Amino acid sequence: MVLKHPKVASRPSTLSVDPLFTTEGAAIPRHRLQESSMDPDVAYQIIHDELMLDGNARTNLATFVSTWMEPQADKLMAECFDKNMIDKDEYPQTAELEMRCVEILAWLWNAPDSEQATGCSTTGSSEAAMLGGLALKRRWQRQRTADGKPADKPNLVMGINVQVCWEKFANYWDVEMRLVPMEGDRYHLSAEEAVKVCDENTIGVVAILGSTFDGSYEPVSEICAALDDFQAETGIDIPVHVDGASGAFIAPFLDRDLQWDFRLPRVSSINTSGHKYGLVYPGVGWIVWRDAEALPDDLVFWVNYLGDNMPTFALNFSRPGAQVAAQYYNFLRLGMDGYTKVQGYAREVATRLSGQIAELGPFELITRGDELPVFAFTVKDTIDNFTVFDVSNAMRERGWQLPAYTFPKNREDLGALRVVVRRGFSHDLADMLLADIKRQLPRLEKQREPVHDSDSAAAFHH
Repeated sequence: MVLKHPKVASRPSTLSVDPLFTTEGAAIPRHRLQESSMDPDVAYQIIHDELMLDGNARTNLATFVSTWMEPQADKLMAECFDKNMIDKDEYPQTAELEMRCVEILAWLWNAPDSEQATGCSTTGSSEAAMLGGLALKRRWQRQRTADGKPADKPNLVMGINVQVCWEKFANYWDVEMRLVPMEGDRYHLSAEEAVKVCDENTIGVVAILGSTFDGSYEPVSEICAALDDFQAETGIDIPVHVDGASGAFIAPFLDRDLQWDFRLPRVSSINTSGHKYGLVYPGVGWIVWRDAEALPDDLVFWVNYLGDNMPTFALNFSRPGAQVAAQYYNFLRLGMDGYTKVQGYAREVATRLSGQIAELGPFELITRGDELPVFAFTVKDTIDNFTVFDVSNAMRERGWQLPAYTFPKNREDLGALRVVVRRGFSHDLADMLLADIKRQLPRLEKQREPVHDSDSAAAFHH
């Protein structure tokens, strides 16, 4: 089965090739290989022209993914496109850069011994999260077996605002998801609600440092403290995995006093996305464990590959080394001061823009952008003639991808718009966005009733 976008209409079976100088025009098949080869410039132009229909990454306010790097990073990545990350024998220095990145992250997240860091790169934070979940499950199984207890009903506790990768983990590896629903103005997991659903079969609690719904931090320290009390009462020791897909590259620079990382003894592992606020193009994530004991050794495979035995813990095998080199470039290039300035600027843009949107009148802020540089807002209850989906569609007319969506269980009534501020989204672009919202409001306010809802609006899913 080919996984197709549900809103893509049927397309012609052939593609017309325009004449290029002396080249004859032709028709080629879209969905099978043609019989003969083609001039490389013609092949390039066909694909180049089709890709012009993609959105403009700089005006995409939905994505967390980095869409800009410096020319020097572009050049470095081009030099590494052909390097296979798994082949550490042939590319030992690329492997060395990977371990330096792991050690830097372990140091940044206050691991007990960052010089003997345990971790690895991945294709993204989703794979990293799944590796963290696998380690939690295996540790729990080992302990249950050692205690002579059944180990066939593992569960994992998290807020319903988790990213879809955790649903995949639970589905693929037969773990019960214990999702804590939203309630009232609580849009993420709280310590009290987390502990309520824990028991002897709980392999861990996932705390999110930066919810994709509204950009807010979950209270990792409070969750750990509540689990300390839970252990004192029941004797059940439950570790915490921090999903820092975005926040693990924000908090260390902007919220240095916030206790969320390995300073908390109950935190056993942290994942993050290098291609979000790590400021690298798509294709790299990271997972770091507190120490070697937090990663069961039977999950690590030793592979004899191209001349050497090497350890690997991954869901993938071959993958490019370019993103790892680019991550190390950012660490080298920016340092603490540079990352602090870049992330601080993003937060400054987010908080200023959210305040200006709140002053427009029809909108109410859900968050301000003062944790992740991300904020969500909704249409006030007194507005009944247009919805957040109408606003989103109106902004598309000006080239902005401003996502609208409803919140999950218990708050499906709440429709929201979300703005992700990342590197490259400046105060100037924020001013243009605000001007376009103002330009569309008079038309929206003249509507007699809403035109779009979650079914008819442009697709957006967490």
